[in-house]
Amino acid sequence: MAPVIKLNSGYDMPQVGFGLWKVDSAVAADVVYNAIKAGYRLFDGACDYGNEVECGKGVARAIQEGLVKREELFIVSKLWNTFHDKERVEPIVRKQLADWGLEYFDLYLIHFPVALEYVDPSVRYPPGWHYDGKSEIRRSNATIQETWTAMESLVESGLAKSIGISNFQAQLIYDLLRYAKIRPATLQIEHHPFLVQQELLNLAKQEGIAVTAYSSFGPASFLEFNMQHAVKLTPLMEDETIKKIAAKYNRAPSQVLLRWATQRGLAVIPKSVRQETMISNLHCTDFDLSDEDIATISSFDRGIRFNQPSNYFPTELLWIFG
Repeated sequence: MAPVIKLNSGYDMPQVGFGLWKVDSAVAADVVYNAIKAGYRLFDGACDYGNEVECGKGVARAIQEGLVKREELFIVSKLWNTFHDKERVEPIVRKQLADWGLEYFDLYLIHFPVALEYVDPSVRYPPGWHYDGKSEIRRSNATIQETWTAMESLVESGLAKSIGISNFQAQLIYDLLRYAKIRPATLQIEHHPFLVQQELLNLAKQEGIAVTAYSSFGPASFLEFNMQHAVKLTPLMEDETIKKIAAKYNRAPSQVLLRWATQRGLAVIPKSVRQETMISNLHCTDFDLSDEDIATISSFDRGIRFNQPSNYFPTELLWIFG
């Protein structure tokens, strides 16, 4: 049985899930179906990934074939930036649920702490960062408090069992906790040995918020965007120190990187379309690293962040991690 993390909302969340970012919609249904077959129960999706309909088809097929029941799955999705105005939240969640073919999300997150002007789904979906689909950034006046209050009503109406946040930093989390009637169950962040964010992890632990790490393999997820700082770094799975630690435990470097996170109490959501790697990633909690090895991997920390708007497109308007 895969380990679970008990959320402050009372629900159990699988500690190892499957991330759906960059899963091509042409193969997404099969990938999700095969991942369920391999033993995955948590799937981490989002409006912005543009593959929710297809992922839902994979889930439907697995349920239809009796591989899994809906209540055994833990489906996560996210509110995109253009839907932060309070009156936009519930309608878009209903659309996303319809895309997935579901009645509720197990966890629904604010994707980024950025409110952008509404783009009607009939105009462009997913809307992306730019109002015109090219280069124009238009901010909305919705506050995080307005958005979070609308998120809380999703729990009250049964559309989401738990709610949480993603890509938030410490000051904003403290602010949110002042008015939250329902505390965020989880915080999802970019987290790998080059970006440890220990103080943010300390805050989450202190406040009883579970942390999910994305991009556990560091620059590997970002090479296709030709980000210079990603291209220049030695990939973590090819790093000699990581390889040496992996050899010591007779494990794959990917399993060591995932165990470094899970052993420290975080959830992880790696992705692979290869069955063999899927299974390997899923079995990253059945061995323990020594304290010394955990410290060695943590010492890679350089504060290098990949997932931010300014790395994807030129901008003078979105310095959200400044």
